Amino acid sequence: MEPVTLRTERLELSVPTAADVDAITAAAQDSEVPRWTTLPSPYERTHAEDFIDKAATWWDEESELTWGVRHEGRWIGMIGLHRVEKQGAAEIGFWLDAAARGHGFLTEAAAAVVDFGFAEPLSLTRIQWRAIVGNHASARVAQKLGFRFEGTLRQGLSGPRGRDDGWIAAVLATDDRAPQPWPVL
Repeated sequence: MEPVTLRTERLELSVPTAADVDAITAAAQDSEVPRWTTLPSPYERTHAEDFIDKAATWWDEESELTWGVRHEGRWIGMIGLHRVEKQGAAEIGFWLDAAARGHGFLTEAAAAVVDFGFAEPLSLTRIQWRAIVGNHASARVAQKLGFRFEGTLRQGLSGPRGRDDGWIAAVLATDDRAPQPWPVL
């Protein structure tokens, strides 16, 4: 699949490029990024360069659809549909540069990605979200988008630093996307 550019009122989501390497590397130095994601720590420039190369391959394979989030032409974060299955499911994942947090950018970007996932050509049935227990900021984004909280996965998430308990939620193509009550928020 050719990479697709998505546009919202304030954002452009497009395939990450070599021009984003320095911004990605700098943003990944924030201790909150490796705390809640699978990014390596310490994060080096070569990690970003390798990621950019892989992102293009993932689009070709239709296994991971990854976008750089840009506001006013500046890279501010990453978002993607991961583990895209031919049977109609995928997982959304995202992170933002610290300076971009708190402005609603992530909710706006994630809404566009969810819309894209449920539309043709993907026509997904289910998009799930998972996060390490305690990642309330990420949970609030998923909740605002109508994801239904499904539970806690005991030691269900693995990353470079080991295993963690994880929260899981999902939204179906047929769901009302109104915010849902979550017992953890």
